Amino acid sequence: MTIEINNTSIKDVKLVKPAKFEDPRGFFAETWNMNSLAKNGINLTFVQENHSFSYKKGTLRGLHFQKPPHSQLKLVRCGRGAFLDVFVDIRPGSETFGTWGTEVISFQNRHQLIIPEGFAHGFLTLEDNTEIVYKCSEFYKPSHEVTLRYDDSSLNIDWKFDLENLFLSDKDKKGISLNDASNYFI
Repeated sequence: MTIEINNTSIKDVKLVKPAKFEDPRGFFAETWNMNSLAKNGINLTFVQENHSFSYKKGTLRGLHFQKPPHSQLKLVRCGRGAFLDVFVDIRPGSETFGTWGTEVISFQNRHQLIIPEGFAHGFLTLEDNTEIVYKCSEFYKPSHEVTLRYDDSSLNIDWKFDLENLFLSDKDKKGISLNDASNYFI
């Protein structure tokens, strides 16, 4: 198998580790294989792929999600650089509701994350000139996009960065609380 699947700190979020085949010219890696994932009980269909580029280390994007009926599952990977990926379970009926987890995703480690529907998702760049590429199970609907506060005191997320020195959009500064976000997934 060319793709290894592991659990993260939250069982519904999966860490995907594609094999890397190197020779003197460079490397080859199969980053997506529906059959390899299906052998692990993961059946995904994607309708959109996004590419995000951040110029500066310390750029925080998120925590974003789309409310039902247009919620998205995401498969996230790094094209260049490195980032701290943060995922928050906002499903009130889940045993891990309000729990967050992190993974470092980089060009070097080639890891990917499968982040299911019902999770807010964001990332903090750890290097200048970082690219994030992610597939989505649902089309982007601006009317259904919601931002969860990255600094919600009820979550107390450890971004492993001085939050006073973030590069952050106005939209991401105005996120809603976990309590309000959970109302969408009842």
